[in-house]
Amino acid sequence: MSMTFATEIRLLSEEELEPIRRSHFPLLEELPREALLELARWLRARRNRARDLMSDHRRAKRGKSAAATPIADADRGLAAKKQVFAHGLRRVNARLDALLAAEKRARDTERLRGALARRQAQAPNHPAAGHGGQGEAQPKPSRKPRPTIHGARIGSVSQAGRNAQARRDARG
Repeated sequence: MSMTFATEIRLLSEEELEPIRRSHFPLLEELPREALLELARWLRARRNRARDLMSDHRRAKRGKSAAATPIADADRGLAAKKQVFAHGLRRVNARLDALLAAEKRARDTERLRGALARRQAQAPNHPAAGHGGQGEAQPKPSRKPRPTIHGARIGSVSQAGRNAQARRDARG
């Protein structure tokens, strides 16, 4: 579930607020790639720190840790803070993905344009039609005699089919 910016402001300290502010649009779109990578690293570190603190508190509640006694509602605030960092990281990662996709699209377009230019620069290969020189193979006429069909046999098969069908219809 997303949080309002006012809720984020209430949960964060002053030093944590500025990076979160930069992780929101439209400031996020203005950041260069290197600044986005640095912001993602910072957000990831803060989210992981909050996650680890929550884990330590849970261990202390179960009595598995030698840490001081856990604070009653500390996990609720840490969980909300972790969510703020996680949402910010999700926004930054989405922006990084969009930048990387745009770079890849531009790179692929440039490669395709280069390939098209190379293709268009080639001389067309259209050989002339007709017979070639002396060395080309020539077809030989067949020596087999053509079969001769007696005139009375032409159409006899189809006529036999018609006669058989007429007999079946007459029975019917």
